[in-house]
Amino acid sequence: MLSFFMAFAKWLQGTWWALDISGSTWAYPFVQMTHFSGLSLWLGTNLSLDLRLLGIGKKRQTASQLSDSLFAWNWIGFCIAVAGGFMLFASAATKYVPNPAFEIKLGILVPTGIILHIINQAKSRTWGQTPETPVVAKVLALLEFLIWFSVITAAVSIPNYDTH
Repeated sequence: MLSFFMAFAKWLQGTWWALDISGSTWAYPFVQMTHFSGLSLWLGTNLSLDLRLLGIGKKRQTASQLSDSLFAWNWIGFCIAVAGGFMLFASAATKYVPNPAFEIKLGILVPTGIILHIINQAKSRTWGQTPETPVVAKVLALLEFLIWFSVITAAVSIPNYDTH
């Protein structure tokens, strides 16, 4: 299975646009900034909903109202982060595929975080209708927060595992 991913990584890394990103003094930082901006928007809106479900902060809106008002911004941030992340990956794909921190980040933590977020986002419509947030909502909000914190930890650990 690793040989398939490495073959794909070699092909992807050899595309003209991946070579342009990795070979340019301005393109890589621009793509990185795009990725980080999308992440900031995605994680910021996730955290806002999680904190609301945990009962932290001002209660001007119910969790349901907050989820509805952040929905579009949340998924726009996700799309920007994925697009930027894919371009960063493409520029050095053969280094990322065998990297244990990258495998943990993208193989386990990110899918888990996305699933938890979708659950929290969908359930917040019913959880947010009651005056008191159910315990299960608080537990899942805290778990989602911890998963995204773990994603960030794995991401910053990627350079520590230079596989070449």
